[in-house]
Amino acid sequence: MRCLFCIQTGRRAKKPAPQATEVKLDNFTFGPESLTVAVKSTVTWVNKNDVPHVIASSDGLFKSKALDTDDEYSYTFGKAGTYAYCCSIHPKMVRKIIVQQQALVEPGSAPT
Repeated sequence: MRCLFCIQTGRRAKKPAPQATEVKLDNFTFGPESLTVAVKSTVTWVNKNDVPHVIASSDGLFKSKALDTDDEYSYTFGKAGTYAYCCSIHPKMVRKIIVQQQALVEPGSAPT
């Protein structure tokens, strides 16, 4: 599927490339605050706290074991969508990941 801008201008669209992305758990928060990745990207959570955390999606799609200090958990997102997650031990720790599949216009190709 091509974007309307690309069809009108004849410019090629670029799909977001799968990537490896890290989320740090520090001071009882997830960082970065917001995260957008491409389909097939792998997100790795790394616990930098001195207490355990369990990463769990609100829809039950993924769940880690208890992560001690410097432990990691990775998940590869296979479908586009918005995925809310939390620490099931500390339920006030919440964030979401947006996974995109649609084409994006290459940087610098928008009209001026």
